[in-house]
Amino acid sequence: MLIRERLATGKTSISFEFFPPKSDEAAAQLERTIGELSALEPAFVSVTYGAGGSTREKTLEVVSRIRSHAGIEAMAHLTCVGATRDEIGTVVNRLTAAGVTNILALRGDPPKGATNFAPVPGGFAYANELVAFIRQEHGVSVSVGGAAYPEKHVECLDPNLDLENLKRKVDAGVDFLITQLFFDNRCYWSFCERARAAGIEVPIIPGIMPLSNAAQGVRFGASLPGRLSAELERRKEDPQALMQLGIAHATAQCIDLLRGGAPGIHFYTLNRSTATKDVFAELRVAGLA
Repeated sequence: MLIRERLATGKTSISFEFFPPKSDEAAAQLERTIGELSALEPAFVSVTYGAGGSTREKTLEVVSRIRSHAGIEAMAHLTCVGATRDEIGTVVNRLTAAGVTNILALRGDPPKGATNFAPVPGGFAYANELVAFIRQEHGVSVSVGGAAYPEKHVECLDPNLDLENLKRKVDAGVDFLITQLFFDNRCYWSFCERARAAGIEVPIIPGIMPLSNAAQGVRFGASLPGRLSAELERRKEDPQALMQLGIAHATAQCIDLLRGGAPGIHFYTLNRSTATKDVFAELRVAGLA
């Protein structure tokens, strides 16, 4: 099913993000995680695309296998990094030929060793160009998602300019948005209000990740509420206590988001299932999943 069609039903969308494994051990871990989380019957799962397209083949392999063997709707991430228009067109054609008709269109991070993003000759400079290309080539036969940044993109100094960039992306043909992770729901609600005022009407799915240490928030460019930061610091020598705190905070976030009208939750799993399963179980008890 196209993700835009699933969202149009109004049914809560719970989804999970995975990344392609880089070793046999990581592959085995991912297989276990997929097996455990597929039992939760997610609306869809997504598979990331490495910097510079470094995991392109693995992404194609994993997303196709999830859809065909696990029986879960799968979405492939696709970036502009290190690829020409023709190369990207070939990747999209391979995805659709494998039955993968949901794509998260991203500009992507600069390749390893580079500080700034620069398109290759014949490539795309911005995500809105990639979205427009997919729409031009495949029309409405695919569902295209985009990324949104409640606390603005790390490379953009002006939140208003960041919102203008997002509007261009949506106008190019994005069906729905998934946010970068955040740990203060006020960031999400404020962002949604600003987005609606700017004329962005597509569903905005919040991205959530249960923290296991303070460094994770910094790594992803998300700010930490003072109380959460203090609790992480207090428990930093106790991994189990850190995990319990992360699960409790993520659970509280999800309950507030879903009760407040968010269309669903997209979990950043880091290819692990324990924390996500625990949060999901609490949502089910609350009648929200």
